[in-house]
Amino acid sequence: MSIHTPRIEKKITLSTISAMKGVEPITMVTAYDALFARLFDGEVEMILVGDSLNMSFLGKEDTLSATMDQMIYHTQAVGNGAKSACIVFDMPFGSYTTADIALENAVRVYHETNAQAVKIEGGKEKADIVRVLSENGVAVVAHIGLMPQHVRSEGGYKVRGKDEDDIKALLEDALDLQAAGAALILVEGVKAEAAKAVTEAVQIPTIGIGAGNSTDGQVLVWSDMFGFFEAFKPKFVKRYCDGAKEVREGLEQYISEVKSRAFPDEEHTY
Repeated sequence: MSIHTPRIEKKITLSTISAMKGVEPITMVTAYDALFARLFDGEVEMILVGDSLNMSFLGKEDTLSATMDQMIYHTQAVGNGAKSACIVFDMPFGSYTTADIALENAVRVYHETNAQAVKIEGGKEKADIVRVLSENGVAVVAHIGLMPQHVRSEGGYKVRGKDEDDIKALLEDALDLQAAGAALILVEGVKAEAAKAVTEAVQIPTIGIGAGNSTDGQVLVWSDMFGFFEAFKPKFVKRYCDGAKEVREGLEQYISEVKSRAFPDEEHTY
């Protein structure tokens, strides 16, 4: 049996990611624990510890209930499993309402985890917060387009970039955030034409999710892409395996073997 060798052995830094713009597409997935972080480490360049964990694993209807304590805990776990990937901490709802609050929480992230950057949702209205964080040594991944933390105030998940005015607004957001010091821009739920325009307008890398294939990289939630989250499947999600089905089949076999006393057999007995 061959031993799997990770594709990436060196430590991936934000400088590594920056240098990939226009050269090689960047891969990012979410992770919330050491087990899956270890599986993904050495394969993808970036791991996002997303507040999506509250939907995927806590059974919530949206991401808004995630707390700093939860996110810190899960980022510590991911950091224990991933040694080469660049880890990004998703700042939860309410943790960056002002520049002072954002800086206090971001400093805590750097003190208590090995995340290399924090992600915050918002356009040009968050530029001052991005600037304060950047000036104080905290790298920021800005998040524009469809913003899950705004789901209640906006009455649902709405695709952006459908007309010229909205594309212009997205470009203004991206350019202002870049000027404020953002290291990357995550573009979510945006028409492909708009995401392409944003990617071409900025010098920093863009990471897309539901934004076409012209961005500098892509991110997906692991439980979506591997078929474990079954409540719904967004249009932009491609399932690379049917994880839930495979787990159920394995569980059914286990139950059958226990009931029939086929397990444990001699091979699995001391």
